[in-house]
Amino acid sequence: MSSYTPEVEGTHIFDARKSLQARALNKMLFSLKHPENREEFTADEAAYCDKHRLNEEQKRAVLERDWKGMTEIGASIFYVIKLAAIDKKSMQDLGASSRA
Repeated sequence: MSSYTPEVEGTHIFDARKSLQARALNKMLFSLKHPENREEFTADEAAYCDKHRLNEEQKRAVLERDWKGMTEIGASIFYVIKLAAIDKKSMQDLGASSRA
């Protein structure tokens, strides 16, 4: 069975393919739900990204806090918010930074 996902100008689609491509990124972001992982991440962000085998594009997006970029490459917004919370950012802050 085929499916059709409409494209809307100025948006990106989060689907199974994108999620799979960003599996390492999503797993790393989700791991930040645990206090000990947040401590490890804040102690050495680059090393934590490397530990989770993020590719260079994913690592750059995390280290530069490219919120929109993370979702464009397949990160779930529900996991991105875990990283944002470390920086004391709200969902509204992320939305504002994503305005084109």
